[in-house]
Amino acid sequence: MRTILLFTLIIAFSCKHADDKHALYPRHVGDIAFDPILDDPAFKVCDEDRVAQYYNFGDGIQYKGEMPALKAYFTTDLKDIVVEDETGYLTIRFIVNCEAKVGRLRVKGMDNAYQAKKFNDKLEHQLVSLVKNMDGWIAQEHEGKKYDYYQYLTFKIEKGKITDITP
Repeated sequence: MRTILLFTLIIAFSCKHADDKHALYPRHVGDIAFDPILDDPAFKVCDEDRVAQYYNFGDGIQYKGEMPALKAYFTTDLKDIVVEDETGYLTIRFIVNCEAKVGRLRVKGMDNAYQAKKFNDKLEHQLVSLVKNMDGWIAQEHEGKKYDYYQYLTFKIEKGKITDITP
């Protein structure tokens, strides 16, 4: 009887610990969990358990007109962003859902020595807003089912001007 009680307690505490661990860590490295402070609650991921990586397609960037159209979008829409003292790389990572909408945007910056860098808030907010409002992402489909995927854009910034964009 004592053995059964001890075994039951061990199982109960193990399960609770596993649930706590699941809540603390993402399913996969790099998953972007919903954050009520940062994210729009209206943006829905179609299948939380199946968000692909951008590189799973093998067809280049999944944007209408590919890189030329993507770069043209930023070339024409960056007229108001002038922060002459900013140099480095600013990466915006996000999810494109099965409806080809963008959400859960996260920003990381680094200087030319690849050390963490905080860019000017105005620059970050304007770039995030532009990425969020891009209307050219292509929803992905496999075997008749549309699904979500992670995408990122890295902006090379030299003296406040974007000199390159890479996915």
